[in-house]
Amino acid sequence: MNQNLNTNSFEEIKNAYESKKYWGLLTSVDLKNCDPELIRSKETINDYVVQLCDLIQMKRYMEPQIIDFGEDESVAGYSFTQLIETSLVSGHFVNVDNSAYIDVFSCKLYNPHNVSEFTKEFFKAESFTMSILFRE
Repeated sequence: MNQNLNTNSFEEIKNAYESKKYWGLLTSVDLKNCDPELIRSKETINDYVVQLCDLIQMKRYMEPQIIDFGEDESVAGYSFTQLIETSLVSGHFVNVDNSAYIDVFSCKLYNPHNVSEFTKEFFKAESFTMSILFRE
């Protein structure tokens, strides 16, 4: 059985990850009330992806794919994918309410708290929620 580890310290996450020999770690960060100019800029999103991968020491494979789309205004905005040597970083930004939904999945351990705080500050979000899940 897997568990949601939102409140655990990185040390607890690391110990569980290593002792149970999990396949990977997934961190989902949901941001509310981001700076609208930042989430509507392809260049800014590209900078975020590069800096995030550097922060968590993940080797990027090729350049990120960043596409602005959505006929339905309720979901329209940029989406991105970035292949990393150990899996994938992805996200979607919603223009109508300036929210963002970021996922980092890797079989190489990283600090999900650093991901969440960096992401919140980068997009100047008012608040965020973080969910952490081990992959078996």
